[in-house]
Amino acid sequence: MPQTPIRHVIFDFGGVLLAWQPQQILRSFYEDEALRERIAQAVFRHPDWLEMDRGALDEDSAARRFAQRVGRPLAEMRALLEHVKESLILMPESVALLADLTRRGVLLYGLSNMSVPTFDYLRRRYDLWSRFQGIVISGAVQMMKPEPQIFRHIEQRYALAAPATVFVDDSPRNVEAAALLGFKTILFRDARQCAADLERLLVP
Repeated sequence: MPQTPIRHVIFDFGGVLLAWQPQQILRSFYEDEALRERIAQAVFRHPDWLEMDRGALDEDSAARRFAQRVGRPLAEMRALLEHVKESLILMPESVALLADLTRRGVLLYGLSNMSVPTFDYLRRRYDLWSRFQGIVISGAVQMMKPEPQIFRHIEQRYALAAPATVFVDDSPRNVEAAALLGFKTILFRDARQCAADLERLLVP
């Protein structure tokens, strides 16, 4: 059977378009290794972090929970959350890939697990968001990858067809969830690999 032409590509943001390295974030904020591990467990690996991404927990409440959990000042936890936002640096090769796809007429979309305040910060900081035909942020819709609902949401919201859409993410769980719903998928390792995988899928 002929392959369905691919005309749309959905990109994850953290780890694909923007650097997302929690251990590096902690190393640049705390010198003490034991403290870094405590913060990693109580902040980044705690369910409260996912609740922030889901939009079910606001940043101020989360910072208060973090401070109480680890016995650190509230101002420090607020500063850490700001430091996390500042660490989300654009990955130049991924930005170049977006530019190339735009020149070729490929329609781009974004689907990211992220809090609304974090994306608002990124929207102000960077000017490339106009390249996307549509963006879905988990905190705004209170759904998260790899839940099927958020994939169906972006599909319906922007009138996409899963078999004609590629989903790119650095999380195997998210890629597997999208594949089960009929999307073409690419597990992102770096921009060069992603570009090569896309080349095999996109319409000439």
